[in-house]
Amino acid sequence: MKAAQYREMSPDELEGKLEELQQHLFDVRSQAVTEKLENSKAIINARRDIARIKTILREGK
Repeated sequence: MKAAQYREMSPDELEGKLEELQQHLFDVRSQAVTEKLENSKAIINARRDIARIKTILREGK
C-alpha cells in the first residue's frame, strides 16, 4: 500500500494492520528458511509497509 492510503486509516485500523503485517513478515521469513518462498521481494515489501505504518503512527495522526 501507499503511504497516502495508510494516512486515511484511523489509528486503531493502523494498529490492526501493523499486527497483520508483522505476522505476515514472520510467515514469509519462515518460508524463506524452508526455501518455499516464491517472491523474494516479499520480505522487503513487508518491512517497508511496517516502517510506513510506524512512521505514520509516530507522527501522531
